[in-house]
Amino acid sequence: MTTLQTHFQKVIVPQMMKKFGYKNSLQVPRVLKIVVNMGVGKGSEDIKIVEAAQKDLSTITGQHAVITRAKKAISNFKIREGLAIGCRVTLRGKIMYEFFERLVRVALPRIRDFRGLNPRGFDGGGNFSFGLQEQTIFPEIETDRVTRAQGMDVVLVISGSGSREESYELLSLFGVPFRARSTAEKARIYG
Repeated sequence: MTTLQTHFQKVIVPQMMKKFGYKNSLQVPRVLKIVVNMGVGKGSEDIKIVEAAQKDLSTITGQHAVITRAKKAISNFKIREGLAIGCRVTLRGKIMYEFFERLVRVALPRIRDFRGLNPRGFDGGGNFSFGLQEQTIFPEIETDRVTRAQGMDVVLVISGSGSREESYELLSLFGVPFRARSTAEKARIYG
């Protein structure tokens, strides 16, 4: 077991049970999966850009990334149906916790002028989404070999009742750095 997974079972579960009054430890929300997506805009022009992004994403996550293809043609963006436009990976279990730990403890603190993640990234079901500007914040990527900075979207899918407050508390206990919130933002998150 990874240290973050052990921390969840031994520390976070009892704290969440106490704070929200759960009667059973299985009621505590948990991170089910993490989906990492790289949209490659220039991929429609050159497949090598998509393949490089796929290789980087596989290196970062430790799991093979799948190339995503356009479902329909969009002439304004010069995209034809079936054209490679990005890559994604879905992480679960041990690999998910290892990636989550590296993300929280290593990659996010390496972002220049980082003030925390926006707490308004929660959807109605309690899942949390955020974007990263470039892949070079991960230590697995050699900055000398990067030809093109590529951003990515990270989605943390959380089980449970779908409450934003519970999901926020869970991720805070995991060590996810959130921005300081004003009272208006608190009302939007919890309301």
